[in-house]
Amino acid sequence: MTLLRHIPFLNAVFWHSISAFGGPQGHYGMMVRRFTVERRDVTEQELLEFTAFCQMLPGASSTQTLSLIGYKRGGALLAIVTLIMWVLPAGILMSLLSFLLQFIDKRSLDVDVFKFVHPMAVGFLAFAAYRSGRISIKNTITVVIAVISALLTYLFFRTPWVFPILLILGGVVTNFSKKRIPEMDVQRRRIKWSNLWFFVLVFVVLGFLSEWSRIQQRNAGVQQPHYRIWNISENFYRFGSLVFGGGDVLVPLMYEQFVVKPKGSNQYMTSEEFLTGSGMVRAIPGPVFSVAAFHGGMAMRKWGSVWQVLGCVAGLLFIFMPSVLLVLFFYPVWNNLKRYAIVYRSLEGINAVVVGIMVASTFYLFKDISVTEFKTLDAINVLVIAGTFGVLFLKRFPSPVIVAVCLLLGWAF
Repeated sequence: MTLLRHIPFLNAVFWHSISAFGGPQGHYGMMVRRFTVERRDVTEQELLEFTAFCQMLPGASSTQTLSLIGYKRGGALLAIVTLIMWVLPAGILMSLLSFLLQFIDKRSLDVDVFKFVHPMAVGFLAFAAYRSGRISIKNTITVVIAVISALLTYLFFRTPWVFPILLILGGVVTNFSKKRIPEMDVQRRRIKWSNLWFFVLVFVVLGFLSEWSRIQQRNAGVQQPHYRIWNISENFYRFGSLVFGGGDVLVPLMYEQFVVKPKGSNQYMTSEEFLTGSGMVRAIPGPVFSVAAFHGGMAMRKWGSVWQVLGCVAGLLFIFMPSVLLVLFFYPVWNNLKRYAIVYRSLEGINAVVVGIMVASTFYLFKDISVTEFKTLDAINVLVIAGTFGVLFLKRFPSPVIVAVCLLLGWAF
């Protein structure tokens, strides 16, 4: 019954899940619009803090941020339901693709209808950077931190450790301030150690089962589905537990594990099949980590549809489980520490770093968009970026309408 009063929020999460294009950077811009400007589920300051905190953890950062919004509204149960609502649409689409791939002409997957999704994501991200900058950039030191963070993030965007390192350094820099901590009524949250112990237990058990399965298959000299399912489950859980930097880091690690390492008949999928799934996940709304459903299904497809479905479920379950377990354990710890001056002072620098990361992400996404060749397509790209920012600034239309207009433009041009 407690979930019934959160139905409007879950409805907003569903619409977000089917309209949030552009990867974690674009997702943040849409979260600002939907959950702070339109619905006021969280303040912009809280959303900025959630984003900074999740950047310091491994796993799917946009998924963790959205789960924290649910956690703030209704505790751990609502956070888990929010996660499921966010992940399921993309997971189902990528699972279906693993079944339909053999019937699809690979060349037809480069669908023009999505051509303006990229510049739209840049517009959303630029708007988020603008809104966040108004809150976090208040003095000289935060300007310096934001500028340096933007430059380093742009230069080392594909280096997975750049985000947590910059966030930690930003917090250290502002701790040299004499700023006094105000009297704050920080609601203490109970730390559930069971989340951490369960995370470690699953890690150890899957590692044991995967190694046991590998030995059994080596001795038998043949691949068996009931062994491989444990291998891929451990792979996905390990990736979800250790990957910093989002999908840009996850995809090459998966490529090494599923395409390069297995040889001959043991190969999970071909390079072309892997890259097709990894490309398509960028063209659908939702988390990039949902590509695990596709790769899990492809890894199990030669043993029939039942095993293929199990592979899709294993991919989706074990890639996201570490993200939610880690964020639900560490956030109460972080929240309770905010009462101390060293943590309070660090928030100023951490938030400035997040603004710098957003600015760098905006330019990083922008560099792959054609805007300088004086063609019709270039002009429309510029109009989409500027129009998205302008509409968000003026609060004229909800996010799904903006997405629909950009898809229609892709179909028309």
